[in-house]
Order: sequence, then structure tokens, then C-alpha cells
Amino acid sequence: MVSRFLLALAVLLLATTTAEAQTPNKYPIVMLGDSITAGYGLSNSQALPSVLQQELKKQNCELAVDNKGVSGDTTFGGASRLMPILRQQPRVVIVALGANDALRGFEPRASEQALAAILTALLKNNIQPILVGMKAPPSWGRDYTERFDRIFPALARRFDIPLYPFLLKGVATNSALNQRDGIHPNEKGVLLIARNLAAFLQPHLSC
Repeated sequence: MVSRFLLALAVLLLATTTAEAQTPNKYPIVMLGDSITAGYGLSNSQALPSVLQQELKKQNCELAVDNKGVSGDTTFGGASRLMPILRQQPRVVIVALGANDALRGFEPRASEQALAAILTALLKNNIQPILVGMKAPPSWGRDYTERFDRIFPALARRFDIPLYPFLLKGVATNSALNQRDGIHPNEKGVLLIARNLAAFLQPHLSC
């Protein structure tokens, strides 16, 4: 069933062209993600895309970042939400999905196919993807963890795109940087993520 879904999705996405953009896009950067992107437990101004925009501005990079995060979303959900983003015609899409796939134990190959469909559609529409990696929790065992964690570097090599290896670098498992659930970053954690991500993005953006 997953393969049929991805095949249908790929046909739909690849049919979209840059000519379909209807209005100028005020958001040159879009961040496509889950609850970490959406800003679970935080205000809109404290959510990662907003803080990332502020950090980029400090580096003289005045590019607005659109928050396309949905709490609980998976790679499949992100792929199904891609069409409106393609019509926006942003310059860059930061793809930050996969955490919920791993938490739910999705087959890594299926998650990889969903991400590949997203990246293929972005590149076909002359939109630069930035892939953000995620790591699987140890609860599913070593084999699963290794197979899941390989998804992101493999896709970056396959599509020859930039890879930010781990979204929660320096934040994961640090109680001082996370909310009470131990999963979602708090305001301080988001700031650290945004600073790290902004430094990584700077060479890949035309500011």
C-alpha cells in the first residue's frame, strides 16, 4: 500500500511546474517539518522558523522563513502537504521530517521513499532542498536504528544536496533545553538549534 501511495504521489508532484506559481512568494525559505518546526508548547515567535529567521538576520541574511510544521507529522504527511509549497515557489525548502516515523517504528525504506519523493519534486521545480537529519530512538533495537539513521546521508549523496546531520544536535536528552516531555525543545533549546542551523545554512543561501 505504501508503494502505491508513493507512486501516486510522485506522479502528482512531478506534474507540477514552476509556471503554476500565481503570486510572488514573500517567504524565500520554507521549513517543512513536524512539531519541532511547528513550535509545540511555544508561541509563534518562539517557534524554530521564527527564531531561525532572526538568527539569519543577525548574519545579514534578510530572508523570511515560513513555518510549515504540523505536530505529529511524518514523512508521508509532509509529502502530501507539498503541493501548496511548490505553488509558492520558495527558493529553499528545509525538509525536517522523520522523527515521528522513527518514534512509530515505520519501515525505514518507506520513509526514505517518501523523502525521496519530496526531494525529487522540489528539485524538478527548481527549489533548493536542505535535508535535515534525525536519529531513531534506541527502543527499536540496533538494526532498526542503523537502517533509519542511514536514510539521511544516503539521500543527501543521491540527490547531491546539503545535509544538516541532526536537527537536535546539542539539545537532545539535555533536560535544561527541553520541555517536561523530554522530547520537544524549550525556548533555550530552540535558540541553540536555530543558531546552529543558521550557521550551517549561510553558505547555501544567496542573501
